[in-house]
Amino acid sequence: MTSNSISESTRPNNICPQDRDELQKVFDRFDANRDGKISSSELADVLQALGSESSPKEISRIMEEIDTDRDGYINLEEFALFCKPDGNVDAEELRDAFELYDKDKNGLISATELHHVLKKLGESCSVQDCQKMIGSFDSDGDGNISFDEFKEMMSKSNAKKQ
Repeated sequence: MTSNSISESTRPNNICPQDRDELQKVFDRFDANRDGKISSSELADVLQALGSESSPKEISRIMEEIDTDRDGYINLEEFALFCKPDGNVDAEELRDAFELYDKDKNGLISATELHHVLKKLGESCSVQDCQKMIGSFDSDGDGNISFDEFKEMMSKSNAKKQ
């Protein structure tokens, strides 16, 4: 079994230590059996928990895109490279990400919806915590995150990491 941490030689250059810790936490959420790699079934389980109804063909396509060494698994280094911001966020991918949170499909992410998704991912936070998170990017003050606010939030996140 390989090491379950990002090695110095394979670590993406633009990820600071705090982001590496966060990346490790996200990777660990996917790696349910803690073997240091993400299988296609583990990927499918997380996407299903997020409300994505990805077909086996789509899961296969995602695995092929991320699994650069073609061993049938996603290791931490491959995951880190996939997550590394490149400044070119695809509009369709951004919309798909937004829709994972927008459970009632009203075009807004509420604190309750955010809480629901984070809870499914194993995060322990309150609805009030989610309200605070939303408040950071809620430019129109309606208590929700619109798609435009979500895009802004993601672009600031990517800019900060570059």
